[in-house]
Amino acid sequence: MSNNDTLFRPITLGPLELPNRIVMAPMTRAASPGNVPNDMVVEYYRRRAAGGTGLIITEGTCINHKAANGYPNVPFFYGEEALAGWKKVVDAVHAEGGKIAPQLWHVGAIRRPGTEPDKDVPGYGPSGMAMPGKVTGQVMSKDDIQAVIDAFAQGAKDAQAIGMDAIEIHGAHGYLVDQFFWDGTNQRDDEYGGDLAGRSRFAIEIVKACRAAVGPDFPIILRWSQWKQQDYSARLVETPEQLEGFIKPLADAGVDIFHCSTRRFWEPEFEGSDLNLAGWVKKLSGKPTITVGSVSLNADFLPNDGTADFREAEPASLDNLISRMEADEFDLVAVGRALIANPDWPKVVRDSRLDDLVAYEKPMLMKLD
Repeated sequence: MSNNDTLFRPITLGPLELPNRIVMAPMTRAASPGNVPNDMVVEYYRRRAAGGTGLIITEGTCINHKAANGYPNVPFFYGEEALAGWKKVVDAVHAEGGKIAPQLWHVGAIRRPGTEPDKDVPGYGPSGMAMPGKVTGQVMSKDDIQAVIDAFAQGAKDAQAIGMDAIEIHGAHGYLVDQFFWDGTNQRDDEYGGDLAGRSRFAIEIVKACRAAVGPDFPIILRWSQWKQQDYSARLVETPEQLEGFIKPLADAGVDIFHCSTRRFWEPEFEGSDLNLAGWVKKLSGKPTITVGSVSLNADFLPNDGTADFREAEPASLDNLISRMEADEFDLVAVGRALIANPDWPKVVRDSRLDDLVAYEKPMLMKLD
């Protein structure tokens, strides 16, 4: 039996000093009427900070672009009212000794017609595709691309201004940044398309713009994935060599931490090695990494289908996770549904009271505790 203490080693990542290795994974809840985080949202995050989570990454928060939002009641990260709401969240988390970063998000071509607040705005994407081969949205012009880059940078600047401890750029799961990464949805013939280096240009420019907005020391996290909600089997890279070529330019642009999203953290990424995706990224980039994917549960999740639903699951062993952390395969672990079901998950695990952990059930996503 492995020792749970390995999860509770402090870690310093630049200016980000964390008391343990536990991160709250970003999970869309659609619980902000009017797109403004309210007192219930404040309490939701405060509760997880009080429960011992070292770093909270918020649910996806929409940047200031007309097509960024894809779901109702998702919080925005712009405008006086929304930012004031997030400032209350920041203060509540800090009062409990936690750290917090917003996940800055643009859904891209996945946006459905009729989505509030701009019902007539279509989805925007590199080639207007939410799915490979099917154009349903607006093909982004160079002006569109620059407007989105500027909006990410402004979101980063606003995050720093209201006291957030870092930002996370959502570059995973088939949303806008990932639509540029993925050859299935990026058929551009300009500098933002072509090979993976060209398809990465958009993300690299976002990272550089965010870095310029916040200065050299404010932590920037990038969440990325091989899989897409449109296609679980999709892959951006097939070999460690390809992965290195993809990751290093992003690190050079200013990414401090890579959040490597997988559906099952224990699965090896490439043949011939037990390393998972976060393990490989750490090895090849030298940057800290966050692993994620059904931690502490016996079933993986379903992606957001517009209802913010995730699969129910029972508690599961932590032995595999602890063994990997003891080997320093990755630096941090993001806990999702298990932390929804158990706001005190870190304290329960620290005290070796694993039998006290409860299963995740769908109604829990919308409750405070």
